[in-house]
Amino acid sequence: MTGAGPASQPGGVLAVAAVPIGQAADASPRLTAALRDAAVIAAEDTRRIRRLAAALGITISGRVVSYYDEVEIRRVPALIAELQSGRSVLLVTDAGMPGVSDPGYRLVAAAAAAGLRVTALPGPSAVTAALAVSGLPTNRFAFEGFPPRRAGERGRRFAELATERRTLVFFESPRRLAATLAELAGSFGADRRAVICRELTKTHEEIIRGTLAELAALAQAGLLGEITLVIEGAAEPRDLVTPEQAAAEVAAREQAGAVRKEAIAAVARQNGLARRLVYDAVVRASRGAG
Repeated sequence: MTGAGPASQPGGVLAVAAVPIGQAADASPRLTAALRDAAVIAAEDTRRIRRLAAALGITISGRVVSYYDEVEIRRVPALIAELQSGRSVLLVTDAGMPGVSDPGYRLVAAAAAAGLRVTALPGPSAVTAALAVSGLPTNRFAFEGFPPRRAGERGRRFAELATERRTLVFFESPRRLAATLAELAGSFGADRRAVICRELTKTHEEIIRGTLAELAALAQAGLLGEITLVIEGAAEPRDLVTPEQAAAEVAAREQAGAVRKEAIAAVARQNGLARRLVYDAVVRASRGAG
C-alpha cells in the first residue's frame, strides 16, 4: 500500500477533468481555470477542447497534445516526463470524465506508479446523469460501457448479466441500439424495465422509459445521437421453480430473440437450477410440442 500527501510528491500535478457532455455552461470554474493555466493539455480531440475554450471565453496558454485510444500508450512516457519536470498536465476527453469508456486510466496508473500527484476536477458524466433521471434504483449500479460488438461475445455477456441485481448502465451506438435492445429483451426478459437517455443535456435531450421489448420496437424506427441505456436489475430469484416452468421461460426468451443456449444458461442461473436440468426440460417440451 502506498500513499502520500501533496507536500511529499515532487513534480507537476496531473488533473483528471470532467468536461461538459453537451452544454458548455456546465463547465466548472476549476475546469475553466485549468484550461487557461495548464502547461500541457492532453485531449482526446484537440479541436473540441479549443472550441470549448472559445465557448468559455478563455485562451489556452499551454501546449495541447492529442490523447486518444490509438496513441494513448505511446503518449504516456512523454506526459510523465512533463509531470516529472514540474509542469502541470490536464487530461480531458470529448465529454464526461476521462477513463470512463474513454482514454485516461493508463496515464493515471503511470503517474501513480511514478509517485506523482493525481487530482480530479469532478463534473458532468453521462453515467450518473442517466442514473439520476432514470427513475430506476440508484443505490447500487454497475457500469458496463459499450456491449461487445461480436454477436457471440455479446450474447454470452448478456447471459452472464441476466441475474445481476444491480441497475445496469450501458453506452451504445445508435446504429446498434435496436439490435442490442432486442438481444437484451431475449436475455433479460421482455418485461424488464429500461430507460433510453438520448442526447443528455443537449437541445434534443430525450428520456424514454418502457420495457426492453417496448424500447426495442421503438428503436427500430431509428434514434440518433449519444445513447446511454439504464436497465433495471434482476428480481430476487423465485422460489421452487420447476424445470417445466423454467423451460417455459426459456421459450419466452427465445420468442423475444434470445439464442436457446444463452437463454437456458440465464434461466438456470436466475432460478438456481442446474443447466442440464433446464436443458432436459426444454428438450422434453420441444418433443411434446412436436
